[in-house]
Amino acid sequence: MAAFTRNKVAETRSAKSVLVCGGGIVGLCCAYYLAREGFRVTLVERNAVGADSCAHGSAGYISPSHVIPLASPGMVLKGLKGMLNSRCPFYVKPRLDSDLIRWSWLFARSCTVAHTRRAAPVLRDLCLGGRRLFVELADISGNAFELKTEGLLNLCKTQQALDHEAGGLARLAQELGIEARVLNAAQTAAVEPGARLAVAGSVYFPIDAHLTPGKFIPALTALLQEMGVKFQWNTTIYGWRAEGGRIAAAQTTAGDFIADEFVLTGGSWSPAMTAGLGFRLPMQAGKGYSLTIEQPRFQLTKSLILKERRVAVTPMGGHLRLGGTMEISGHDNLIRPERVQEIINAVQIYFPDFTAADFSGIKPWFGYRPVTPDGLPYIGRLGHYSNLTTASGHAMLGVTTAPVSGLLIAELLAGRKPSVDLALLSPNRFA
Repeated sequence: MAAFTRNKVAETRSAKSVLVCGGGIVGLCCAYYLAREGFRVTLVERNAVGADSCAHGSAGYISPSHVIPLASPGMVLKGLKGMLNSRCPFYVKPRLDSDLIRWSWLFARSCTVAHTRRAAPVLRDLCLGGRRLFVELADISGNAFELKTEGLLNLCKTQQALDHEAGGLARLAQELGIEARVLNAAQTAAVEPGARLAVAGSVYFPIDAHLTPGKFIPALTALLQEMGVKFQWNTTIYGWRAEGGRIAAAQTTAGDFIADEFVLTGGSWSPAMTAGLGFRLPMQAGKGYSLTIEQPRFQLTKSLILKERRVAVTPMGGHLRLGGTMEISGHDNLIRPERVQEIINAVQIYFPDFTAADFSGIKPWFGYRPVTPDGLPYIGRLGHYSNLTTASGHAMLGVTTAPVSGLLIAELLAGRKPSVDLALLSPNRFA
């Protein structure tokens, strides 16, 4: 199937060149769909081939159930509480920073019922599109990245939380055509028999899926190489050369790169990459942590969310990954042990068979999610430059929406109508 894809690209290749600026999961997916469209693609990445990225240590969710944006009612209060307690799932480190202050103001403006109602259908379309494309990519690669489509369980420790989920996320998902089943404790145990659970019940989303990110990224990189995509590793973009309303070249540590089109996919570093272009891209780095147990005491069949504690649990091959927290503290590269401990504590509350010994010696991982003020990604033409596009700011949905973001960028650059309405996703909406 990969050879078929490569031959198809060769037959339709155009003379138009594209420079993809950033080699995370979104950048790789943009490169794939652009190459499949027939563009000549070069991808520039500041790290070495195979380096860690935000997706590598993630939960690997493909989640059409995630239709509520981070900027939603109640999140302002949670953010204020999080400034006082670094153990909170949503922690904002207090600091005098003009970008954080502006982002916080825009975030507060977005935390409304009206915004959630506007954003939810767009998130649904993005997530459903991502799931469909992951199924196609699994077929192309022989499922090299362990795609599993058994669904996701939102586990609720208390009946109060279960009732809240049933009347909130589950109801909204059902209104949008996403199946959601509210289960009691016995029904939850029947759906996930792999472990003993101490819960009141759950909300089950059969459409959700998960994969192993550490296998998807190298599989896609190999496919891109077969398709003729060029890679420029260990190369940092530090500026731009603009002429007449267009980007003429990206200025990098390896010299200037000239292209017909430029696609910015720098994740949480995207705002810094726009320096000198005359506009700002409001975004904060939302740090997330994960722990991977290589030999867990039980095997799960589905991905799970420990709802009250905001912790994700994902079976990946024979391993078990536990992740969570949203920490707005900048690119500080610090691991806060109290936040890691909160993940461990949460898992033991929902899974009573776990002990502290299960987590002994496990090295925590962290990555920076790119978080926009309204919880929606930036996808589209950027600023007043006719040949500059971005796909960035995907927050916790980077894995889920990476393929559909790549497809949308390819559709835009090919001059076709995007398959998802981009009106709410304009990168210029906070200009």
